Amino acid sequence: MLVKIVFDSKTGNVKRFVAKLPFSDIVQLDANMVVDEPFLLITYTTGFGTMSPTTRAFLENNGQNLRGVAASGNRIWGDNFAHSADVIRETYHVPILHKFELSGTSSDVHAFIQGVENYATKSSTKVGSAQ
Repeated sequence: MLVKIVFDSKTGNVKRFVAKLPFSDIVQLDANMVVDEPFLLITYTTGFGTMSPTTRAFLENNGQNLRGVAASGNRIWGDNFAHSADVIRETYHVPILHKFELSGTSSDVHAFIQGVENYATKSSTKVGSAQ
């Protein structure tokens, strides 16, 4: 399965999470990079539910190719847990693949992989093809 995954990490939690993933096309974003193909985003939540400034700047240039989002957060923030995923979902109209705490558990990794597989299955299905 070939899918580009772009991630943003401030404290290293998201970087540790993506290190557990079995995908080969994973790249850490910077605010100025351009991704000219469909991609999935893994980011973090900062403050008490805010999207990272680097993620925001990156999406301003690349949001048209975003196909899904996952986010890290801290459960002590209650309703704002991994809230950046909610903001991105609402702004870019993409599904949330998963929310995980800090660098995630093996169950979180599994849930994210399933989300990616569901995305890949849907994106490879031809709509309206001749029978």
